[in-house]
Amino acid sequence: MKEDTKLLLDWYDAERRILPWREDPTPYHVWVSEIMLQQTRVEAVKDYYARFLATLPDVASLAAADEDTYLKLWEGLGYYSRVRNMHKAAVTIMEDYGGEIPSTAKELQKLSGIGEYTAAAIASIAFQQPVSSVDGNLLRVYARRNLYRENIKDPAAKKVAYDYYMERMPEDRPGDYNQALMDLGATVCLPNGEPECFRCPWADLCEAHRQGVELEVPVVPAKKARRVEHRNVYRVHCGDALLLSKRPDTGLLAGLYEFPNDLLGEVSGKTEGKATGKPTKKQITELSKKALDRFLADNGLTTVSVFPLPAAKHIFSHVEWHMIGYDIEVESLEHLPSEAAGVSDPERPDLFVCQLPDVDRYSIPNAFDAFKF
Repeated sequence: MKEDTKLLLDWYDAERRILPWREDPTPYHVWVSEIMLQQTRVEAVKDYYARFLATLPDVASLAAADEDTYLKLWEGLGYYSRVRNMHKAAVTIMEDYGGEIPSTAKELQKLSGIGEYTAAAIASIAFQQPVSSVDGNLLRVYARRNLYRENIKDPAAKKVAYDYYMERMPEDRPGDYNQALMDLGATVCLPNGEPECFRCPWADLCEAHRQGVELEVPVVPAKKARRVEHRNVYRVHCGDALLLSKRPDTGLLAGLYEFPNDLLGEVSGKTEGKATGKPTKKQITELSKKALDRFLADNGLTTVSVFPLPAAKHIFSHVEWHMIGYDIEVESLEHLPSEAAGVSDPERPDLFVCQLPDVDRYSIPNAFDAFKF
């Protein structure tokens, strides 16, 4: 065993994070946790992980679950395509693999939603296969450890990091080695701000630390500016009845439920640091009032009262929603359907009425948290 591998594993044995999926690392548990951890903080995942397993404890139950069940369990985690792909993969496992999750990274990558990193993590942690799971944490650690000054997002960087870690991976503890590197990147060799080199088992071996240039690496390209969308959101109710909408079957938040809303205008990005096509506050206000009137008229709604709700903002990976909300009490909702039919045309919202005591049955993403009762 190489010296730096021993140093890392000794540190991991003493300092590792105690996480529920590590205490019982069955293939299913590792798979669920790894998918949840994509784009999501560890602390946020813990409760979702426990809730998910309580309802869907194994591959068979996930494969048999209906969409509303697994989407509701995922509500608030975001990136809902992850759980849809998990369901597809579970069905495949039951039909093509006899209910057994494949044990090799190559076979795992054939399943929906399992890419190179996730396949390597499952194979190494659950099956002790010697394969490196290189993600952003491992790339950052590699760049600082070896003072790698090339673009860390380039495929070549991933290749050299993978080869580096594979040379040092112990045959008897590949899963622990990968998890030690994950912990090192997540808790010590931090992505934003000063890394805590005084806690690092590799501090004396790290080239960036030796030269005092830890903050100069890794080298990453500038992020593309997010598109900004201005929206009206309508909280329409009559007694215990509430108006909801089901989103189209494709695109952002596909197939989830929401408060009815209208797109008012958008900013497509930035050119040389200046926003282009940005509507003014006055224009947004005028558009909002016109959209509100049109929404009420188009859906045959007679108002008892309308008052504004506090504005809200929600950030997705590539778009921001800046939302103006309205609480709208109406005389009746009886002319609208009581069940969601599901549509694929974003220009034809699928409006339906639910009863407030039943609203928790529907997966409403946390983008609309500011408007919930």
